[in-house]
Amino acid sequence: MKDPAFRMTMLFDFYGDLLTERQREFYDLYHNEDLSLAEIAENYGITRQGVRDVIIRAEAILNDFEEKTGIVARFLRTRSALEQISGLVEEIDWRNQGQLHDLKLSQLTGEIRRQLDGLEE
Repeated sequence: MKDPAFRMTMLFDFYGDLLTERQREFYDLYHNEDLSLAEIAENYGITRQGVRDVIIRAEAILNDFEEKTGIVARFLRTRSALEQISGLVEEIDWRNQGQLHDLKLSQLTGEIRRQLDGLEE
């Protein structure tokens, strides 16, 4: 993942529930709600440095979970592979309709699409 903001969003989506409530709140306010450290500090009656420390700690925890489990990386690889499979099924179906007109092949590509759709739910 080259985009650091996207990476942190994915990590938070997958592992955010493993943070403390305070870490989750501050992280969400800073990264998702786009509040500044000063705004969060003012709302919670603590220093800007205190807010920063909580957010840095939360980011470290999220990165540590991903380093140990690799769940987000595996999810992204799987999603990419499913998109490629879907594209290949479309191409097979297109070629079948244009040249072969094989009913069984149409049924098989339809079943593959249904299976792919089931994985996206």
